[in-house]
Amino acid sequence: MGSHIDFGKLGEQLAEDFLINKGYTILHRNWRYSHYEIDIVALKNDLPHFIEVKTRSSKQFGEPEESVNKKKIRSLLQAADEFLFRNPQYTNFHIDILSINIHPQEEPQYFFIEDVYL
Repeated sequence: MGSHIDFGKLGEQLAEDFLINKGYTILHRNWRYSHYEIDIVALKNDLPHFIEVKTRSSKQFGEPEESVNKKKIRSLLQAADEFLFRNPQYTNFHIDILSINIHPQEEPQYFFIEDVYL
């Protein structure tokens, strides 16, 4: 497995631990519909959160959250729409972004943006 894939899996595990510590219940990791994917589907206060996780080890290309563009948010909304169709008990939701910076010899830095919209 490529090192970037391992790094992404590390980021998703850190994200899951972060969210659990914040009171979220993890429902799914890498939930897929067609060619769309939601990194983490979590529940807090009976509200589903569709969370895009971005992890970086350098600021060479900017902050991780800066790579979540309108196209990515539209893709998340397409997947969220299908998730809600399959789970009609939920009538509302949030799209969130969890940005994680990982640097050697340092604790990971988290930046959580809740309820993103276009």
